Amino acid sequence: MERPTISVLINNYNYGRFVARAIDSALSQQASNVEIIVVDDGSSDQSRSVLDGYDKRVKVLFQENQGQAAAINAAVKLSSGDILCFLDADDWWAPGKLSATAAAFQSNPQASLVYHRLQPTQNDGSPAFRPIPRTLCSGNLSPRLARSAGWWPFPMTSAIAVRRSAWDAAGDIPEQFRMSADAWLTGIYPFLGSVVALSDSLGFYRIHNNNWYRPVDDAAMLRKRMAHWQATVEATNRFLSAHDLAGRLRLTDHYPYRVASAKLQGADTRTRFSLAVEGLFFAGEPNLLRRTRDALRTAYDLPRLGQDVGVSESAG
Repeated sequence: MERPTISVLINNYNYGRFVARAIDSALSQQASNVEIIVVDDGSSDQSRSVLDGYDKRVKVLFQENQGQAAAINAAVKLSSGDILCFLDADDWWAPGKLSATAAAFQSNPQASLVYHRLQPTQNDGSPAFRPIPRTLCSGNLSPRLARSAGWWPFPMTSAIAVRRSAWDAAGDIPEQFRMSADAWLTGIYPFLGSVVALSDSLGFYRIHNNNWYRPVDDAAMLRKRMAHWQATVEATNRFLSAHDLAGRLRLTDHYPYRVASAKLQGADTRTRFSLAVEGLFFAGEPNLLRRTRDALRTAYDLPRLGQDVGVSESAG
Protein backbone atom coordinates (compact mmCIF):
# COMPACT_ATOMS: atom_id res chain seq x y z
CA MET A 1 0.00 0.00 0.00
CA GLU A 2 1.38 3.41 -0.97
CA ARG A 3 2.46 5.50 2.00
CA PRO A 4 0.03 8.39 2.50
CA THR A 5 1.56 11.83 2.20
CA ILE A 6 -1.04 13.54 4.38
CA SER A 7 -2.41 12.45 7.73
CA VAL A 8 -5.58 14.15 8.96
CA LEU A 9 -5.65 13.97 12.74
CA ILE A 10 -8.97 14.70 14.45
CA ASN A 11 -9.22 14.93 18.24
CA ASN A 12 -12.68 14.48 19.72
CA TYR A 13 -14.12 14.78 23.21
CA ASN A 14 -17.90 14.81 23.62
CA TYR A 15 -18.46 16.45 20.24
CA GLY A 16 -20.65 13.71 18.84
CA ARG A 17 -23.02 16.38 17.52
CA PHE A 18 -20.19 18.00 15.53
CA VAL A 19 -17.61 15.35 14.64
CA ALA A 20 -19.39 13.98 11.55
CA ARG A 21 -19.10 17.35 9.82
CA ALA A 22 -15.39 17.48 10.61
CA ILE A 23 -14.81 13.98 9.21
CA ASP A 24 -16.96 14.57 6.14
CA SER A 25 -15.03 17.75 5.34
CA ALA A 26 -11.82 15.71 5.39
CA LEU A 27 -13.29 12.87 3.32
CA SER A 28 -14.46 15.32 0.66
CA GLN A 29 -10.99 16.76 0.01
CA GLN A 30 -9.60 16.17 -3.48
CA ALA A 31 -6.02 15.53 -2.36
CA SER A 32 -4.62 12.05 -2.94
CA ASN A 33 -2.83 9.76 -0.51
CA VAL A 34 -4.70 10.91 2.56
CA GLU A 35 -5.43 8.97 5.74
CA ILE A 36 -7.90 10.13 8.40
CA ILE A 37 -7.40 9.25 12.04
CA VAL A 38 -9.80 10.14 14.85
CA VAL A 39 -8.84 9.78 18.50
CA ASP A 40 -11.80 9.89 20.84
CA ASP A 41 -10.58 11.06 24.23
CA GLY A 42 -13.02 9.26 26.50
CA SER A 43 -16.27 10.76 25.26
CA SER A 44 -19.43 9.99 27.22
CA ASP A 45 -21.90 11.25 24.60
CA GLN A 46 -22.98 9.68 21.29
CA SER A 47 -19.52 10.00 19.72
CA ARG A 48 -18.85 6.26 19.55
CA SER A 49 -21.99 5.49 17.56
CA VAL A 50 -21.18 8.32 15.15
CA LEU A 51 -17.59 7.18 14.67
CA ASP A 52 -18.55 3.52 14.28
CA GLY A 53 -20.59 4.52 11.23
CA TYR A 54 -17.48 5.37 9.19
CA ASP A 55 -16.26 1.77 8.86
CA LYS A 56 -12.80 1.53 7.27
CA ARG A 57 -12.83 4.99 5.72
CA VAL A 58 -11.49 6.37 8.98
CA LYS A 59 -9.11 4.89 11.53
CA VAL A 60 -10.53 5.40 15.02
CA LEU A 61 -8.90 5.02 18.42
CA PHE A 62 -10.90 5.18 21.64
CA GLN A 63 -8.90 6.05 24.76
CA GLU A 64 -9.57 7.13 28.32
CA ASN A 65 -9.82 10.87 28.82
CA GLN A 66 -6.33 12.40 29.00
CA GLY A 67 -6.71 15.78 27.32
CA GLN A 68 -6.15 17.27 23.88
CA ALA A 69 -2.37 16.90 23.85
CA ALA A 70 -2.56 13.18 24.63
CA ALA A 71 -5.23 12.68 21.95
CA ILE A 72 -3.14 14.41 19.30
CA ASN A 73 0.00 12.51 20.35
CA ALA A 74 -1.88 9.22 20.05
CA ALA A 75 -3.17 10.19 16.59
CA VAL A 76 0.35 11.02 15.38
CA LYS A 77 1.62 7.65 16.61
CA LEU A 78 -1.02 5.92 14.49
CA SER A 79 -0.24 8.01 11.41
CA SER A 80 2.26 7.60 8.60
CA GLY A 81 1.97 10.77 6.51
CA ASP A 82 4.74 13.21 5.77
CA ILE A 83 2.37 16.11 6.51
CA LEU A 84 0.31 16.21 9.70
CA CYS A 85 -2.91 18.24 9.49
CA PHE A 86 -4.82 18.85 12.72
CA LEU A 87 -8.58 19.27 12.99
CA ASP A 88 -10.66 19.82 16.11
CA ALA A 89 -13.87 17.82 16.07
CA ASP A 90 -16.05 20.91 16.39
CA ASP A 91 -14.52 22.60 13.32
CA TRP A 92 -14.50 21.71 9.64
CA TRP A 93 -12.54 22.44 6.46
CA ALA A 94 -13.32 24.06 3.13
CA PRO A 95 -12.70 22.16 -0.13
CA GLY A 96 -9.12 22.53 -1.30
CA LYS A 97 -7.61 22.82 2.18
CA LEU A 98 -5.39 19.75 1.91
CA SER A 99 -4.20 20.35 -1.66
CA ALA A 100 -3.28 23.96 -0.82
CA THR A 101 -1.42 22.85 2.30
CA ALA A 102 0.49 20.12 0.45
CA ALA A 103 1.47 22.57 -2.29
CA ALA A 104 2.77 25.05 0.28
CA PHE A 105 5.00 22.45 1.89
CA GLN A 106 6.25 21.31 -1.50
CA SER A 107 7.13 24.88 -2.50
CA ASN A 108 8.80 25.65 0.83
CA PRO A 109 11.12 22.76 1.76
CA GLN A 110 12.37 24.59 4.88
CA ALA A 111 8.88 25.09 6.28
CA SER A 112 8.07 23.39 9.55
CA LEU A 113 4.52 24.76 9.77
CA VAL A 114 1.87 25.87 7.26
CA TYR A 115 -1.35 27.56 8.29
CA HIS A 116 -4.31 29.48 6.91
CA ARG A 117 -7.13 31.63 8.15
CA LEU A 118 -10.33 30.23 9.67
CA GLN A 119 -13.81 31.69 9.37
CA PRO A 120 -15.38 31.95 12.85
CA THR A 121 -18.89 30.58 12.57
CA GLN A 122 -21.98 30.40 14.79
CA ASN A 123 -23.68 27.08 15.41
CA ASP A 124 -26.29 27.95 12.78
CA GLY A 125 -23.53 28.24 10.16
CA SER A 126 -23.57 32.04 9.89
CA PRO A 127 -20.24 33.95 10.05
CA ALA A 128 -19.48 35.32 13.52
CA PHE A 129 -16.92 37.92 12.46
CA ARG A 130 -14.02 38.36 10.05
CA PRO A 131 -11.56 35.51 9.37
CA ILE A 132 -8.78 34.94 11.89
CA PRO A 133 -5.97 35.62 12.36
CA ARG A 134 -6.23 39.02 10.72
CA THR A 135 -2.47 39.57 10.49
CA LEU A 136 -0.50 36.84 8.68
CA CYS A 137 3.13 36.01 9.47
CA SER A 138 5.51 34.06 7.23
CA GLY A 139 9.20 33.27 7.13
CA ASN A 140 11.60 32.98 10.05
CA LEU A 141 9.49 33.98 13.04
CA SER A 142 11.90 32.94 15.79
CA PRO A 143 13.43 36.42 16.28
CA ARG A 144 9.94 37.90 16.62
CA LEU A 145 8.86 35.25 19.12
CA ALA A 146 12.00 35.77 21.16
CA ARG A 147 11.03 39.45 21.57
CA SER A 148 7.33 38.87 22.28
CA ALA A 149 7.54 35.98 24.78
CA GLY A 150 6.26 33.67 22.06
CA TRP A 151 3.08 35.61 21.26
CA TRP A 152 2.10 36.29 17.64
CA PRO A 153 -1.19 36.37 15.68
CA PHE A 154 -1.19 32.59 15.73
CA PRO A 155 -3.73 30.27 14.08
CA MET A 156 -6.07 27.85 15.84
CA THR A 157 -5.46 24.09 15.80
CA SER A 158 -7.71 23.38 12.82
CA ALA A 159 -5.65 25.71 10.61
CA ILE A 160 -2.28 24.14 11.44
CA ALA A 161 -0.23 21.56 9.55
CA VAL A 162 3.34 20.54 10.37
CA ARG A 163 6.02 18.53 8.64
CA ARG A 164 6.57 15.11 10.23
CA SER A 165 10.32 15.65 10.38
CA ALA A 166 9.65 18.75 12.51
CA TRP A 167 7.29 16.74 14.74
CA ASP A 168 10.00 14.12 15.19
CA ALA A 169 12.46 16.86 16.16
CA ALA A 170 10.04 18.48 18.61
CA GLY A 171 8.66 15.30 20.14
CA ASP A 172 5.19 14.80 21.59
CA ILE A 173 3.13 17.72 22.83
CA PRO A 174 3.63 17.91 26.62
CA GLU A 175 0.50 16.59 28.28
CA GLN A 176 0.23 19.76 30.40
CA PHE A 177 -1.50 21.13 27.28
CA ARG A 178 -4.74 19.35 28.07
CA MET A 179 -6.40 22.23 26.24
CA SER A 180 -5.02 24.63 23.63
CA ALA A 181 -2.42 22.26 22.24
CA ASP A 182 -2.09 24.78 19.42
CA ALA A 183 -0.04 26.92 21.84
CA TRP A 184 2.71 24.28 21.67
CA LEU A 185 2.54 23.93 17.89
CA THR A 186 2.61 27.68 17.22
CA GLY A 187 5.13 28.36 19.97
CA ILE A 188 7.72 25.66 19.20
CA TYR A 189 7.65 25.00 15.45
CA PRO A 190 8.74 28.52 14.40
CA PHE A 191 12.05 27.71 16.15
CA LEU A 192 12.44 24.58 14.00
CA GLY A 193 11.90 26.01 10.53
CA SER A 194 10.11 28.67 8.54
CA VAL A 195 6.38 29.34 8.68
CA VAL A 196 4.09 29.70 5.65
CA ALA A 197 0.78 31.57 5.91
CA LEU A 198 -2.00 31.05 3.37
CA SER A 199 -4.31 34.04 3.06
CA ASP A 200 -7.48 32.12 2.21
CA SER A 201 -9.99 30.96 4.83
CA LEU A 202 -9.72 27.22 4.31
CA GLY A 203 -11.66 26.16 7.39
CA PHE A 204 -14.40 27.08 9.82
CA TYR A 205 -13.96 27.71 13.55
CA ARG A 206 -17.15 27.00 15.44
CA ILE A 207 -17.97 29.48 18.22
CA HIS A 208 -19.64 27.90 21.25
CA ASN A 209 -19.38 27.85 25.03
CA ASN A 210 -16.62 25.23 25.25
CA ASN A 211 -13.87 27.05 23.39
CA TRP A 212 -11.52 29.85 24.33
CA TYR A 213 -13.24 32.61 22.41
CA ARG A 214 -15.23 35.09 24.49
CA PRO A 215 -16.60 38.47 23.34
CA VAL A 216 -15.55 39.80 26.77
CA ASP A 217 -13.36 37.90 29.23
CA ASP A 218 -14.54 37.63 32.81
CA ALA A 219 -12.02 37.67 35.67
CA ALA A 220 -11.82 33.88 35.85
CA MET A 221 -11.02 33.62 32.15
CA LEU A 222 -8.37 36.35 32.40
CA ARG A 223 -6.65 34.45 35.20
CA LYS A 224 -6.93 31.24 33.20
CA ARG A 225 -5.33 32.89 30.18
CA MET A 226 -2.52 34.37 32.30
CA ALA A 227 -1.74 30.98 33.85
CA HIS A 228 -1.77 29.38 30.39
CA TRP A 229 0.56 32.04 28.94
CA GLN A 230 2.98 31.68 31.83
CA ALA A 231 3.03 27.88 31.53
CA THR A 232 3.58 28.17 27.78
CA VAL A 233 6.57 30.50 28.24
CA GLU A 234 8.07 28.10 30.76
CA ALA A 235 7.49 25.07 28.50
CA THR A 236 9.04 26.88 25.53
CA ASN A 237 12.13 27.81 27.52
CA ARG A 238 12.55 24.21 28.66
CA PHE A 239 12.35 23.12 25.02
CA LEU A 240 14.86 25.73 23.83
CA SER A 241 17.28 24.76 26.59
CA ALA A 242 16.93 21.02 26.01
CA HIS A 243 17.57 21.44 22.26
CA ASP A 244 20.45 23.91 22.67
CA LEU A 245 18.54 26.59 20.77
CA ALA A 246 19.46 30.23 21.30
CA GLY A 247 17.24 32.70 23.10
CA ARG A 248 14.90 32.54 26.07
CA LEU A 249 11.44 34.02 26.48
CA ARG A 250 10.64 36.56 29.20
CA LEU A 251 7.11 36.88 30.54
CA THR A 252 7.67 40.62 30.94
CA ASP A 253 7.74 40.84 27.11
CA HIS A 254 4.28 39.24 26.86
CA TYR A 255 2.08 42.27 26.25
CA PRO A 256 -1.31 40.46 26.44
CA TYR A 257 -0.25 39.01 29.82
CA ARG A 258 0.56 42.48 31.14
CA VAL A 259 -2.70 43.89 29.82
CA ALA A 260 -4.70 41.08 31.44
CA SER A 261 -2.98 41.79 34.76
CA ALA A 262 -3.85 45.49 34.48
CA LYS A 263 -7.48 44.64 33.68
CA LEU A 264 -7.70 42.63 36.89
CA GLN A 265 -5.93 45.15 39.12
CA GLY A 266 -6.95 48.43 37.53
CA ALA A 267 -4.44 50.93 36.18
CA ASP A 268 -3.23 54.36 37.25
CA THR A 269 -2.19 57.01 34.74
CA ARG A 270 1.43 55.90 34.71
CA THR A 271 0.54 52.25 34.07
CA ARG A 272 -1.92 53.25 31.37
CA PHE A 273 0.71 55.35 29.58
CA SER A 274 3.38 52.65 29.98
CA LEU A 275 1.15 49.97 28.46
CA ALA A 276 0.20 52.26 25.58
CA VAL A 277 3.88 52.76 24.74
CA GLU A 278 4.64 49.04 25.11
CA GLY A 279 1.76 48.23 22.82
CA LEU A 280 3.06 50.58 20.16
CA PHE A 281 6.34 48.64 20.03
CA PHE A 282 5.06 45.13 20.78
CA ALA A 283 6.90 42.66 18.53
CA GLY A 284 4.02 40.19 18.55
CA GLU A 285 1.86 42.27 16.18
CA PRO A 286 3.65 43.04 12.88
CA ASN A 287 0.88 45.26 11.47
CA LEU A 288 1.72 48.84 12.50
CA LEU A 289 -1.78 50.24 12.06
CA ARG A 290 -3.41 47.41 14.00
CA ARG A 291 -0.72 47.58 16.69
CA THR A 292 -1.22 51.32 17.15
CA ARG A 293 -5.00 51.09 17.25
CA ASP A 294 -4.97 48.20 19.70
CA ALA A 295 -2.41 49.86 22.00
CA LEU A 296 -4.38 53.10 22.25
CA ARG A 297 -7.71 51.36 22.66
CA THR A 298 -6.31 49.07 25.33
CA ALA A 299 -4.87 51.96 27.34
CA TYR A 300 -8.13 53.90 27.09
CA ASP A 301 -10.33 50.97 28.13
CA LEU A 302 -8.32 49.89 31.19
CA PRO A 303 -10.25 50.30 34.45
CA ARG A 304 -8.95 52.82 36.94
CA LEU A 305 -6.90 51.69 39.91
CA GLY A 306 -8.99 51.27 43.04
CA GLN A 307 -12.28 51.17 41.18
CA ASP A 308 -14.50 48.33 40.05
CA VAL A 309 -12.41 46.76 37.28
CA GLY A 310 -15.53 46.01 35.29
CA VAL A 311 -14.52 42.38 34.80
CA SER A 312 -17.06 40.08 36.38
CA GLU A 313 -16.24 36.85 38.13
CA SER A 314 -17.56 33.82 36.28
CA ALA A 315 -20.51 32.14 37.89
CA GLY A 316 -19.11 28.83 36.72
